[in-house]
Amino acid sequence: MGKLATFTAACAFAISTTAAFAETAWDMSVVWPEGNFHTQNAMAFAERVKEATDGEVVITVHSGGALGIKGPEGMAAVRDGLVPIADILLNQQVGEAPVLGVETLPFLAPTMPELALLHKFYRPKLEEVAASMNQKVLYMVPWPGQAVYSPDKIDTLDDMKGLTIRVVDANGTSFFEALGATPIQMPWGEVVPSLAAGTIKGVTTSSSSGVDGAFWEFTKNMSTFNWQASSNMVSVNLDAWNELPLETQKKIEAVAERMEGQFWLNSRAEDAKKIAMLKEHGIDVTAPSSELNAALMEKAMPLWDEFKKRVPDAAPIIDAYLTARD
Repeated sequence: MGKLATFTAACAFAISTTAAFAETAWDMSVVWPEGNFHTQNAMAFAERVKEATDGEVVITVHSGGALGIKGPEGMAAVRDGLVPIADILLNQQVGEAPVLGVETLPFLAPTMPELALLHKFYRPKLEEVAASMNQKVLYMVPWPGQAVYSPDKIDTLDDMKGLTIRVVDANGTSFFEALGATPIQMPWGEVVPSLAAGTIKGVTTSSSSGVDGAFWEFTKNMSTFNWQASSNMVSVNLDAWNELPLETQKKIEAVAERMEGQFWLNSRAEDAKKIAMLKEHGIDVTAPSSELNAALMEKAMPLWDEFKKRVPDAAPIIDAYLTARD
């Protein structure tokens, strides 16, 4: 009986030790190509998580939509456990929760300092929405400012008339309709094929995406409107998250908190780097004149009030932000 007891205790110890060091493997969905800075951020985050948890949690980043999940499907995919973790473009999730369109209101928070202030009031609502969709926000990172790519230079509002332009969400549709353009909503995966086919002639997106899509093959002008803020979040399925020990959760949260600030700096550096690359490839990069900026703002501001009426739970966020900003 002594030998049996010893053998049983040894087996129990081996099982408990194996369980304690069992690897949790998460496949992470990212729709952007591997060279995109959001993908690079995700890969850096995955590496730090592996280090911080001593290999207990291993995240494999699948870039370029390799897991078959399109941008607008991101939050639903995490909610339903199709993937345990994903990098998600928030303005493509307004179908799940219209309040997630706050960021993309034209000229509401076009600079990073303004966006950081907006997030003070917006992020608690985002975390509430995420929890209602069975997920937890780990970190958020903004894109560089949203530019307008077009076949011809844009000097006045008249230059926008009739331009078929890709937008991401309803706010973009409303804004470019007000400018006289013809906006078409589509996810990133359809943009380059649509440019090649001539379905669209222009695109509003960041400098980063302009390089990702090699836009110089289709158009020769970029105007740095910086008309819209836009952020990605990385969120994790709550069922997968709750399977982790509390201590492991704290380690991952600490990694996310430490790295988020650097990721914002990466975004700022990304803009300068990618604008330079666009110029090197022959894109004419210009900034709107003060007169055009004033005309754009005149078209933008009425959309804020319309959005507050259409999405009442966004009104307190917008009002608190504007009070703090002004």
